[in-house]
Amino acid sequence: MHEQIDKIKELLLGVWAKKHYVIISTWLLCPIGWLAVSSLPDQYESSARVYVDTQSLLRPLMKGIMVETDPNQQVRLMVKTLLSRPNLERIARMTDLDVSAKNNDEYESIIDDLKDEISIRSLGKENIYSLSMTSANPQLAKDIVQASLTVFIENTLGETRSDTDTAQRFLQKQINEYESKLLEAERKLTLFKQKYSGIMPSDSGGFYSALSRVNADLKATRLELLEAQTQLSSAKQQLTRENAMSESISENVIDNATVTTTYDERIVQLQTQLDSLLISYTEQHPDVKELRRTLKELKRLRKQELESYFAAIKENPDAQGALNTSATNENLVYQEMRIQVNQLENTVASLKVRVADYEGQANELNSKIHTLPEVEAELVGLNRDYEINKEKYEELLSRRETAALAKQADATSDKIQFRVIDPPRIPLEPSGPMRILFFIAVLIVSAGLGAGVAVIVITLSPKVLSAVQLSRESGLPIFGIVAATDNLNIQATYRSSVRKFIVSNLLLFLVLGALITYHLVPAIASGQLRGVF
Repeated sequence: MHEQIDKIKELLLGVWAKKHYVIISTWLLCPIGWLAVSSLPDQYESSARVYVDTQSLLRPLMKGIMVETDPNQQVRLMVKTLLSRPNLERIARMTDLDVSAKNNDEYESIIDDLKDEISIRSLGKENIYSLSMTSANPQLAKDIVQASLTVFIENTLGETRSDTDTAQRFLQKQINEYESKLLEAERKLTLFKQKYSGIMPSDSGGFYSALSRVNADLKATRLELLEAQTQLSSAKQQLTRENAMSESISENVIDNATVTTTYDERIVQLQTQLDSLLISYTEQHPDVKELRRTLKELKRLRKQELESYFAAIKENPDAQGALNTSATNENLVYQEMRIQVNQLENTVASLKVRVADYEGQANELNSKIHTLPEVEAELVGLNRDYEINKEKYEELLSRRETAALAKQADATSDKIQFRVIDPPRIPLEPSGPMRILFFIAVLIVSAGLGAGVAVIVITLSPKVLSAVQLSRESGLPIFGIVAATDNLNIQATYRSSVRKFIVSNLLLFLVLGALITYHLVPAIASGQLRGVF
């Protein structure tokens, strides 16, 4: 560490020994640099401040009804994209800078200068932004700031409406597509239901319910057919008996109901009851046996009454008219029985047709029972596609209405409002360049270049400047130092060089002070002198 410090001290001593290079450098470069800085054109800065109000009263009122966007994020995006090329070209057209360009290179240079010189920055958390522009022409600086402010405001407001229009166009396109999909799904579902009508799970309880109903109807119709066939068989038997008894009037009258007796109505009732019981029970049933016994007894009594009647006819020929009447009655009853048999035959034929139809339906349903799982699986897929398309279609319709409501709300009241706090003005006083700092920088750079030349000379032609350096370079210890006498004029020469250095620097500082004073208080300088600098 001490060795490094010693080397730095030696380097400073070397520069001090060659300080005339610093004097030469400063007197050569400072006047040139100061003249160049004084000749720089004045720069005028125009600025504007704008407050972006994103707290619209409409937002809390329309919360949950319309699409909610973040206006702060939108403003930040517009701030970042303000210096994009389309916006810069628009600003150039608004300020007629593009007219001054003679070729594409000059136009590109104008666009690049605008991008470098226009500045937009946030001034805090209150959404206050500052727009500024520096130019040699104060009117042009003001015009550029005004154009930038206009572009910033219009882009922010126009972006909201453009986004709304774009969203509505996109939603309408999607609605048209999903409407087509929904119509196609409805068409497929309709065709499928028509093709598999009757075995659809949703048709009156589905396939199994339809099969159960057909089997129940078939069973009931078969039972009706059996009853009708039984009644027909009984009627035919009675008709056959009537036919056989027609050989003898007396025998016919006695054995069948062609002649009315006091027992006929009771016999018909019991016979009907017996027929009904035979449908459900066998001959061994107690009720059947009791009815047959009662019928047998009634028929016996009826026969006795008829036999007594015919015996009376034989004894009294005048009763022959009654016999003829009984025969006539017998023919009428026979005809009625014949009509009844025909009706029963028609009923049996009709029931057979119904049974055949129900059997055909049952066979058809039974044949389709193997395809039912495939039908149900396909139906589930069609219903799923239909429901998905329907849900998306209804959701898009709802979103379209929401977007339309948002557009109407934007048209009624802007969610983002701009309030210009400080409008751009034509600057009266120049804001730059920073000549004082440039003057000081020229002095420092000139002195640094002189010191650098001195370091180079010392490096190329090294000299021993201290006892420590001599000891380090020779490797021998130093026991003492002998000072130079005044006879050698070394001290006088050294003092003369120091005085020259001091005077030179004083003159430089006086000139620098005069320049600084001139530019700080320009009113005290004449116009001609100011024109020189």
